[in-house]
Amino acid sequence: AFADSKPHYELLDGLRGVAALVVIWYHVFEGFATSPVDQHFNHGYLAVDFFFILSGFVVGYAYDDRWRRRSLTLGSFIKRRLIRLHPMVVLGAVLGAVTFCLQGRVMWDGTQVALSAVMLALLLHLFLIPALPGSTPEVRGNAEMYPLNGPTWSLFFEYIGNLLYALLLRRLPTRWLAGFVALTGTGLAAFALGNGSGFGHLGVGWSLAGNNLPGGLLRLLFAFPMGLLLSRIFRPVAVRGAFWLCSLIVILLLVVPYVGDGSNPTWNGLYDALCVVVAFPLLVWLGASGRATDPATSRICRFLGDISYPVYVIHYPFMYLFYAWLWEGEKIPFAEAWPVAAGLYAGVILLAWAALKLYDEPVRRWLTRRFLTHHTL
Repeated sequence: AFADSKPHYELLDGLRGVAALVVIWYHVFEGFATSPVDQHFNHGYLAVDFFFILSGFVVGYAYDDRWRRRSLTLGSFIKRRLIRLHPMVVLGAVLGAVTFCLQGRVMWDGTQVALSAVMLALLLHLFLIPALPGSTPEVRGNAEMYPLNGPTWSLFFEYIGNLLYALLLRRLPTRWLAGFVALTGTGLAAFALGNGSGFGHLGVGWSLAGNNLPGGLLRLLFAFPMGLLLSRIFRPVAVRGAFWLCSLIVILLLVVPYVGDGSNPTWNGLYDALCVVVAFPLLVWLGASGRATDPATSRICRFLGDISYPVYVIHYPFMYLFYAWLWEGEKIPFAEAWPVAAGLYAGVILLAWAALKLYDEPVRRWLTRRFLTHHTL
């Protein structure tokens, strides 16, 4: 998802897409869950940590040597990242505003929201400014940082990760970077085992309420530098069928049921910590080691990589509409709602592809010509 002039790690592109598609199902089943314990695609929230590790790896691979050659400045790096990431942030915000208005401009509790509040929420979202819980632009009343398109919170932290990389992390010697990763990994594990989120899982960062902000920062400050560290020390290992093997493992790790019965969150916290600190870095290493050995696998990886970012950014506004339909009156069970859920899933993928080809790629090409005339993204 981070196109550059260097050759892609095509399997990592594909794995990012696999994780993004699991996230859609995770959010679909949020509509039927009454607690974290009975969410069917239970650990889909860990896909964010996987994305952060992938991002650190690919950013380090794409840009580290350019800093060393002094062929990259802070300004050009920031332009590149904005051009790559922000057009879809804008589209996601606009879709969120449109779907919220279609839904009737009401909070979760049914309170009517003024159009001016929606426009203020949209303005803040366009500039990636989070909404404070209970403030006027926090229009859904659920304390989300980005109430028009909830998952944008991870882009907020992604931007922080990129700035930290440009200002500090890229300058750290590898041994210091490894020490930083060990420190933040220990902190993240302690946060997970001690139920720092208060929810029995690591699915934090989406709000400014409670421990969401420190929890989200911990997730970023381990995962992004871990990816960067992997890009520096990476040496490929021989692995056959890496894409299919890693895809299966990613899916299984993200859909495992809640570990325990909910009365003792330590076990689920341990599972989360092992996934993020141990399993995901290993999967990135294996995925980077493999190569597509046939044209079909290569095409699949390319397609999944292409849609991974658009799918993630645009799907949730339609989830809000789906939830409103599910919960209007007597809650509709999955046995009756699955055709709509399946149609929503397919529709999001088609819309993501259309958004990529008709909006994101043309806009990025224009911005590249306008602001980076001597480079190609």
